[in-house]
Amino acid sequence: MSEFLATLGIGSASALLSAVVTLVICIIAIKLLMKVVDRVLNKSTKIDGTLKGFVRSAANILLWILAVIIVANALGINTSSLVALVSVVGLALSLSVQNILSNLFSGLTLLVTKPFVAGDYVDVAGKSGVVKTVGLFYTQLDTLDNVAVSIPNSDVTGSSINNYSREPLRRVDRVFSASYESATEDVKAAILDAIAKDERILDDPAPFVRLLEYKDSTVEYVVRVWCKGADYWSVYFDLNENVRESFAAKGVKFSYEHVNVHVVEK
Repeated sequence: MSEFLATLGIGSASALLSAVVTLVICIIAIKLLMKVVDRVLNKSTKIDGTLKGFVRSAANILLWILAVIIVANALGINTSSLVALVSVVGLALSLSVQNILSNLFSGLTLLVTKPFVAGDYVDVAGKSGVVKTVGLFYTQLDTLDNVAVSIPNSDVTGSSINNYSREPLRRVDRVFSASYESATEDVKAAILDAIAKDERILDDPAPFVRLLEYKDSTVEYVVRVWCKGADYWSVYFDLNENVRESFAAKGVKFSYEHVNVHVVEK
């Protein structure tokens, strides 16, 4: 028996018995530590459910690797070579799945920092839509034309993120053009009348209407109004229609780019 153990690199039967006892202790310790991990994760309200599952799995794998090394040491096996082997295998795997790991850690970053959550309307990595899910590898958006777009998490964390749902209010910015023939006060009064027709436009912050710029054929007026985020697009389009109707009612003339040609008779 001792010769057989020697061929395996194990010192003696007593070493084998010690290793068995060590293994039992390790198993008990792993179960106790995993209960502690579960208790901590369940009490935490700031950690996403997907992230909790990943942390638990990672902790379980790490504890079992440590258990194998401890048991191997109890058997008298040179654990330095085992640790080196695990390191080499880990390095090889990390190089072969570099993109996967990049998306994984980017996903963990998104789950921890939470620049957006499911249901937010965002503009990220050149795509716009409502966030459906934030996974460990991909973030899925539903675009306004009902297309499901999956974006690698590394692309999400590597780009700027515009979250249009984070704040309760949004500002609608519009520019309207009027003829040089229309007086400034008449144009501003017509726009303010159009704004007053929409109850979704807030009084605080107050609407802003000012002459913006003189163009070759038109005078431009900038309009800035505030509304609830959910009302943004409805206010945007309704404001366009209401201003047109108000201009017609007030006698304000729209204008467009054009060239006046004067013929001089000699």
